[in-house]
Amino acid sequence: MTDATTDTNGLTLAADGTPLKKRLGQALFRSKMRALGLVTPLLLLIFFCFLVPIIIFLMRGIHNDTFAANMPSVTIELAKWDTTSDPTEAMYAALTADLVLAKETKTIGKVASRVNRELSGTRSLFTKSARKAKKLEAPYKEALIGVSKKWGDIEVWKALTIASKSWTPAYLASAVDLKYNADGSFERKSKERRIHLQLFVRTLEISVIVTIMGLLLGYPVAFLLSTLPARTSNLLLILVLLPFWTSLLVRTTAWIAMLQSQGVLNDLFVVFGLATDDDRFSLIYNKTGTLIAMTHILLPFMILPLYSVMKTIPPTYVRAAKSMGASDWTAFWRVYFPQSIPGIGAGGILVFILAISFYITPALVGGEDGTMISNFIDFHMRKSLNWSLAAAMGGVLLTIVLFLYYLYDKVVGIDNMKLG
Repeated sequence: MTDATTDTNGLTLAADGTPLKKRLGQALFRSKMRALGLVTPLLLLIFFCFLVPIIIFLMRGIHNDTFAANMPSVTIELAKWDTTSDPTEAMYAALTADLVLAKETKTIGKVASRVNRELSGTRSLFTKSARKAKKLEAPYKEALIGVSKKWGDIEVWKALTIASKSWTPAYLASAVDLKYNADGSFERKSKERRIHLQLFVRTLEISVIVTIMGLLLGYPVAFLLSTLPARTSNLLLILVLLPFWTSLLVRTTAWIAMLQSQGVLNDLFVVFGLATDDDRFSLIYNKTGTLIAMTHILLPFMILPLYSVMKTIPPTYVRAAKSMGASDWTAFWRVYFPQSIPGIGAGGILVFILAISFYITPALVGGEDGTMISNFIDFHMRKSLNWSLAAAMGGVLLTIVLFLYYLYDKVVGIDNMKLG
């Protein structure tokens, strides 16, 4: 005898008379809620400690209210200005009042630094004028020009107009070597100041080369590990994992000792006659040093996904192909290699994403030719303190990575990527 019965409409009922389908749905819902409750702490941690800080940081690339918050009166007047006619007396009066306010609230340094990013040399103009602003009397135009003739230069007022906009594309424009003008237009920077696009291209170039080199070096190693007996492959796998137990800084420093002109590699080249003692190879503080060190550091990230996928490929497939007359190369290329492509995709995308954001290794062994965009982001974060430009460059880099990820998904398909 069962607990389930059937009503007159043909519906299966539980012991308490509730339709069995409804009871099943309720049980499924409770199961989902329990699962959600278990992962909620992790989701909250990711959201507040990972996503929120990234969003706040990226927002700085398009939002900077330093000027508008501390110079409110002149910000209002600048919003009315057409950026071509001479500044009005009202603009000068508002500027004078705001200079007095900024001096009293001790925010003149922040304001001066903000404007100086738009027009070099204006920091001293602001600090000098703020010290004398309290003593100035109308007409304020003549008074401010008397303090410094630069206040009569319309370019200074254009810089103030750009700085007064809380939401601005100026930093994003600068990140891609464009100049944002006061009238809202864009123009290319002078040739000697176009450095960011070159850095983005170099970063992509280095990342692609490191990924390809990692694949060429890692594929044979992963293949060997997957075909050896378990005892031997596990022992060799420890050697692959060994670099993870060593500090990244230590590994990079070791490459400095090996790659320098009097280092281990150059000494070996001299011994084997590949170079003379007076004409050694330049392997450090350039792109070559960056490529060598990054390839070594990221090689395990290529080997492990490849190995995990290759381990699941039955060796009987290759033996069956050979038994039907296929050569070793044909059996590998037509049977084995296609099945390892998911591992290639996983290792490639993992190494590429890690390589594109590297900054410690390029900073130590890269020199001028091996510098990547991440090094400039680090420079603006820690030294120039131009966080808005750093955020804009980070935003552009993130956009490039997401676009490449989108192309990868369209061409290869993210569903085909496997880690084992």
